[in-house]
Amino acid sequence: MEMKLKLKLKLMMILAAATFITIMHRTTALPSETLTNAADTLSNSGYVAMSLTLNLVSDVLLSHLNSATIFTPPDSSFADYGQPSLSILQMHFSPMAFSLQSFRSLPFGTKIPTVDSDTFLTITTPSSSNQVSINNVKLVGSPIFDDGSLIVFGIESFFDPNFTIPNTPMEIANLDHCTASFGGNDNFSFHDSANVLISRGYSVIASFLNLQLLGFVNDQPTLTVFAPSDEVMIDYSGRFPDYQSLFHRHVLPCKVSWRDLINVDNITSFDTYLDGFKIKINRSGGSFKVNEVPITFPDMYYSDSVVIHGIREVLSLPKPVDEVSDGEGDPSDETPVKTSGRELIDSEPDRSEF
Repeated sequence: MEMKLKLKLKLMMILAAATFITIMHRTTALPSETLTNAADTLSNSGYVAMSLTLNLVSDVLLSHLNSATIFTPPDSSFADYGQPSLSILQMHFSPMAFSLQSFRSLPFGTKIPTVDSDTFLTITTPSSSNQVSINNVKLVGSPIFDDGSLIVFGIESFFDPNFTIPNTPMEIANLDHCTASFGGNDNFSFHDSANVLISRGYSVIASFLNLQLLGFVNDQPTLTVFAPSDEVMIDYSGRFPDYQSLFHRHVLPCKVSWRDLINVDNITSFDTYLDGFKIKINRSGGSFKVNEVPITFPDMYYSDSVVIHGIREVLSLPKPVDEVSDGEGDPSDETPVKTSGRELIDSEPDRSEF
């Protein structure tokens, strides 16, 4: 078993290294080229009004984001509506990337954040329909533009700022027994989820999944993966001994969908596959974070057993006490920390794991 794991780790290093070669730089905001391409695509697709609007408001609404979803009404709606106010436009921009699959996985009543932290959209898709509806406005077909970080959907008309819907009780998954277990069964395949990750620019996490470093007891594990993109994983390309710890701390041993994240209590924490390392959910207005790292692509992949959320940064390990207090060293440097028990403890970490 140990030899098998070593071979897997070696192969993973090769795959990850091949991925890192293709990564040229790291960005923390939507590139101007992406916004230009989106505006051009909108114009070429007959959404001239939103194309012009995007050029005018992108600096105000999107300059601080590295992912977004835009909902664009047709030109006829702009003609009927007149010049929309900034508050109306804010309703049509979400600070998270949602794919069509993501929207289809969300049940009636699920909230979607907008760039206005006080305003949420609501999924209103009937349970018997495959036609996605938000605030009772239908999405029109597949995305007009989708580069993985910015996704643009056509909608039938402007969202009504006065739209309301009665709060309906939502069935939330039972997450009380979200605990990790390990074994040696490798029969389950992550082929579909890995392909989605690769297509979205998360190839490194896809490699980790394909190599199945967790060693599952069950043939079909139930997992949640918080996936940093390749752009931020480049900083870890030379840290081969850390790879197992790096992967384990981004995986929960249960499925926690966007619907669950919207509804669980604030500051709820979950065990991960890294013993002693927990993920804490933090909600503030329209911002949703795990261990203070923003979620950028909720429900990027969703199935009966696996859900994957894109996140902005790598989830960091807690700093040893001596490194925190002496003020020296590179703050981005991480040393693997192994803690005993289910809770993080204050004593000096045991560094013998690797």
